[in-house]
Amino acid sequence: MKSVVLLLVVAFAAAASAQCTCKNMKWATCDGTPCQCSVMVGDGQSQVLDCEKLVPKCFLMKAEMYRAKKGLSTRTGGKPTEHAFVDNDGIYDPDCETTGVFKAKQCNNTEECWCVNSAGVRRTDKGDKNLKCEKLVETYWVRLELKHKPVTGQLDKTKLKTAMENAMLERYSLPKNLVADVDYDKDARLIVVDVKKDKNDKTQDLSRMAYYMEKDVKVLPLFQNPAKFEPSVEGQKLEMENILVYYVDAEPPTFTMKRLTGGVIAVIVVVSLAVIAGLLVLFFARRREQAKYQKTQVRELDEMQKSLS
Repeated sequence: MKSVVLLLVVAFAAAASAQCTCKNMKWATCDGTPCQCSVMVGDGQSQVLDCEKLVPKCFLMKAEMYRAKKGLSTRTGGKPTEHAFVDNDGIYDPDCETTGVFKAKQCNNTEECWCVNSAGVRRTDKGDKNLKCEKLVETYWVRLELKHKPVTGQLDKTKLKTAMENAMLERYSLPKNLVADVDYDKDARLIVVDVKKDKNDKTQDLSRMAYYMEKDVKVLPLFQNPAKFEPSVEGQKLEMENILVYYVDAEPPTFTMKRLTGGVIAVIVVVSLAVIAGLLVLFFARRREQAKYQKTQVRELDEMQKSLS
């Protein structure tokens, strides 16, 4: 009898363990009763997760960097389409608070540092380790530019907004009231979604939703469920093929001319030289006109003197 009970307990524990997963983080390792999940973010370093919520972007980036350094795959579901693109410029190994919030100052394990906003995006020029980042500036507005694949018929803008609200609530648990506006360009197949919160609101982390959506569109889903982000408008699913994410902070960034790329600087130099050349041409042209005017005056004065004599 005892052996039967023991077998039942073992079987129950095995079943419970099999069901112990983290739906919001596919790389998580889960076990225990109650279920506890964590993800590797460094050598011998794991981060405990709350799998009932979207994982903070800071933890996600650390996990991605760890896997990349170990040569582990970060892709699920095959390669992106030819229209999808991967922006690696924003990926670095961040320093996180215990809550998953980005630390205001980031150095990526180097001697070069910069200040970031609450979405982990650089908002200052880079400097050395003496750089001061007084506070973490809140990102209160995220603009999502989504391009969808061709569809049949016309899309109603009002119904499109409702579809986006419903899809973002279901997939990313984003409250509908945060979807401030949805604009649509049917010729470009471009959907522009503005997600906003109060500038002083630190309870809603918009960067989580934006990062998860970015990965979904780029066919690099972070969820256990690899389903695509496909809002449905009047029974027609919109499959996205491209996404751009813009972040707006409660305070303006403090970039200087050092942030300009070589191409932009080259354009500025060319324009400046053209203006200087134009000013020089104008200067010498006026000099010539003045010289002609003076010579004319001298000739007229000579003729007047001759007539008088």
